[in-house]
Amino acid sequence: MSAVVDIQDLHKHFGAREVVRGLSLTVPAGCCFGVLGPNGAGKTTMLRVLLGQSPFSSGTVSVFGQPIPQAGRAVRARMGVVPQADNLDPDFTVAENLRIYAGYFGLPRAVVEARLRELLGFVELSDRADQPIATLSGGMKRRLTIARALINDPELIILDEPTTGLDPQARHMIWGRLRALRERGKTLLLITHYMEEAERLCDELMIVDNGKRLDQGSPTELIRRHVEPEVIEIRGDAARVQTLVGGGDCRLETVGDTLYCYTHDARERLKSLQGEAGLSFLHRPANLEDVFLKLTGRELRD
Repeated sequence: MSAVVDIQDLHKHFGAREVVRGLSLTVPAGCCFGVLGPNGAGKTTMLRVLLGQSPFSSGTVSVFGQPIPQAGRAVRARMGVVPQADNLDPDFTVAENLRIYAGYFGLPRAVVEARLRELLGFVELSDRADQPIATLSGGMKRRLTIARALINDPELIILDEPTTGLDPQARHMIWGRLRALRERGKTLLLITHYMEEAERLCDELMIVDNGKRLDQGSPTELIRRHVEPEVIEIRGDAARVQTLVGGGDCRLETVGDTLYCYTHDARERLKSLQGEAGLSFLHRPANLEDVFLKLTGRELRD
């Protein structure tokens, strides 16, 4: 597949501070590519560079084979962008927000009206077309922002934390719409720090921190590569827990009042925990969050 986005050896300085340090990524056509990282990892800076909104210090950036920032205007005509924060115009209705945004692309009126009806149906806002923005819930606003990003029928859709702050129902609805876009052949670049979102949507995923790539692969590949397949989360007296489950192939990590036992076979350790007073435990398969925390650390970030 041809590369829709190609970033090679990207460096970005703010004065003496380097916030992106040799980052490279290639996004093939028709996939959902995720960039996952903690706050301050360089995700937003990389995105601003990609959109031609911020100069970079060195490296190469191209979209659809055209250089950024030189071809920024031509490239943006083929993109749709869902920003991190909703920036809908509160002075206009739902439909008017779409019509005004379509005007930036010079689309014929007949095309706009047909596309408007299609998109409002796609995000389940047809009955809200004439409503002011102030009457919409947070989930509705996010769905409208996605519809707006699609008004020019883009080949590449960039989503910057599209479901932050939404309730589970709204989040799942948006995930369904994003999967439908990928099935239509659209290319998605998803910036997120939600593990479940990345695991559910992404064909390929890059984990970044401190402006550098830590690893890349499918969610399944990353889990298999970095963590044991089974996890027991145990709360209780730490010394007693270590006596019960420690040793062998159990890799123990302590976070607050919880001990995490990472293992290839949890059966014997589960037997030793059964009936132990004062202990509570949860047995689960390893997931992307385990990978993320192993690679980026468990300390708090600002």
